[in-house]
Amino acid sequence: MSLEIKIPAVGESITSGLLSVWHKKDGDAVGAGEALFTLETDKVSTEITAEKAGVLKITAAAGSEVKIGETVGTIEEGRATAKAAPASAAQTHDDKSDARTTHGAVEPPAREQPKTPAVSIPAGVARESFEAPAAPSLSAAVAAANLSLSTLSENTAPVAEGRSTRKKMSPLRRKIAQQLVMAQHTAAILTTFNECDMSAVMSLRASQQEAFTKEHGVKLGFMSFFIKATVSALKACPAINGRMDGDDFVQNHYFDLGVAVGTERGLVVPVIRDADQKSFADIERDLAAYAVKAREGKIKIEDLQGGVFTLSNGGIYGSLLSTPILNPPQSGILGMHKIQERPVAEKGQVVIRPMMYLALSYDHRVVDGKEAVTFLIRVKDGIENPVRLMLGL
Repeated sequence: MSLEIKIPAVGESITSGLLSVWHKKDGDAVGAGEALFTLETDKVSTEITAEKAGVLKITAAAGSEVKIGETVGTIEEGRATAKAAPASAAQTHDDKSDARTTHGAVEPPAREQPKTPAVSIPAGVARESFEAPAAPSLSAAVAAANLSLSTLSENTAPVAEGRSTRKKMSPLRRKIAQQLVMAQHTAAILTTFNECDMSAVMSLRASQQEAFTKEHGVKLGFMSFFIKATVSALKACPAINGRMDGDDFVQNHYFDLGVAVGTERGLVVPVIRDADQKSFADIERDLAAYAVKAREGKIKIEDLQGGVFTLSNGGIYGSLLSTPILNPPQSGILGMHKIQERPVAEKGQVVIRPMMYLALSYDHRVVDGKEAVTFLIRVKDGIENPVRLMLGL
């Protein structure tokens, strides 16, 4: 007796996905609950597990576009023989991917990558922003969970064309492209800038880090300060915490803030819920929890939905200044950048301070320039006076 392996529904409005990699070979014995393959959609990637034990028969090759409800294989009752069955067309495709070359160096197959490979850490304002004890940063964990996935999905069936190579974009990359173009076409995006002195935050973190970590079991990062400063600024400029809906303006009275994180497979924006009601420790725990979920490949669509405002940091890559693009249907996004020591005037003297440029991109249809400038000044004030943020002032 056999059980069909069908593509399950993984979220509203999702009708298809990419079967990016099989974690088992054709003819392998599988146990109930074991991961069979990874399904990549335009929002998240999901590991699909076996419903019962048996022998796997693959009918859809890795790299195939599949529809919800489509059968991609079967699980036959019984035990795998000592000699593996002849490879199917799907497995032949998989075998050809067993070694890939990057700049002349042959690497092992993606499915054999360790779960936490060494990758760059594009986290919050600094690497410490998403650090948790005995766990990687959020962005590092996301990248680790998706490294092998991105290698296969974004390099599916490359076709050499003389001096160039054509390859199919992943569903997530296509979705990102659509969102960015839509934002440019549907909103009147304008960006305004300011800068903030990071001295006070850096000093406070250095003096309180040990006690904070001992008390709460998680490190005090930079990102929690920016989240709190953003909440304060949104309260002062409520129009930014809203969105256009046809001819109506929808005002949000809650503060679910998305934190944009760059990964190997594209941008993901996990959401910190009710940030206004949470302490610094609560926010850091949320970030640490996302790190664990990302490392284990368990980030869900719900984790990425419902944000009213986004924070994005390009400083970890060395970006000194940029103009972030809105995350529709939101009306604002705060861009943070590299902390760089620069000469500044202070009380008539030239001093060296660790400075950061801030950029607020906003929808000028609903947000006026005065509100945008007020917002950035409020963020700047919070970062330069972090004790006030911690006291809720």
